Amino acid sequence: MNLYEEDKPLLILAGPTAVGKSDFSVKVAKALGGECISADSIQVYKGLNIGSGKITEEEMEGVPHHLLDILNPEEDYDASSFQRMAREKVEEIYRRERLPILVGGTGFYIQAMLRDIDFQEEDEAEKERLRSKLEKEMEERGSTALHEELKQVDPVSAEEIHPHNRQRIMRALEYFYLHKSPISKHNREEKEKEALYDSLFLVLNRNREDLYEGINARVEKMFQEGLVSEVEAFFNKGYTEHSPGFKGIGYREIFPYLRGECSLSECKALIQQNSRHYAKRQLTWFKREKETIFVEAENFKSREEEAEWIIEKCMSKWGFLKRS
Repeated sequence: MNLYEEDKPLLILAGPTAVGKSDFSVKVAKALGGECISADSIQVYKGLNIGSGKITEEEMEGVPHHLLDILNPEEDYDASSFQRMAREKVEEIYRRERLPILVGGTGFYIQAMLRDIDFQEEDEAEKERLRSKLEKEMEERGSTALHEELKQVDPVSAEEIHPHNRQRIMRALEYFYLHKSPISKHNREEKEKEALYDSLFLVLNRNREDLYEGINARVEKMFQEGLVSEVEAFFNKGYTEHSPGFKGIGYREIFPYLRGECSLSECKALIQQNSRHYAKRQLTWFKREKETIFVEAENFKSREEEAEWIIEKCMSKWGFLKRS
């Protein structure tokens, strides 16, 4: 009997940006015979390594990682795509009698995976017409204007979506005009569905001062490692901050610098600021999830002790797990 297929264990290691999720996931995977699945909206793209904080092959330490480097930056990727791909990977991992570990900070992706969220069938012709109309309006009026429009029809989504997040603003408006109902209402209903897996949903966290200091240091390191050159190579091929792969923080801010619209120091400061704001939004999302267990770094003497606590928590929950 394959207890993994029978019991469907799923470890989720979530948390804000720069908290150390990748490092902990490798430690746990090595100890418990796990494989990691990236729940990140940018790491899926080939060549977007530095700005996305993508784990390197050396850092993986032999642990299999999935949903990394499988799409080109012009290809769309959303929660529905993630849900389908991630579930396929989980089933493959179960067949190998190993523990799937979902790693990432994109809350809605994790929610889509954990619950049987229904991404409703939509009229593709009407959806394409609406998307073209919204893209044109976005270019003519700007994201702030469309965000104000979203406030009128779906204030809950408008509160959750940053005024500069063009993709999510357009998707929320697109959903409203397609279904005559707010996407926030749909998401709330889907959130109440029962989980499909026997999950352990851990949110790694640290005090705000340490987290923000870590974010600032990480951005500095990204620039030192060649973030500008990484983006410039795509910029020279005609990509812009509106291409699907470059919508994330750490990428979209570089393009104005490459066009000479701001200084490098201004660009760096904006990435740090946007990253801090994003971390705050991530924590707000995870605090609303009823199954989450917050793992506070200050409660442990070291990262090793923290990792050991996570490992023991997993073994306590799923008694059939064995240490490697």
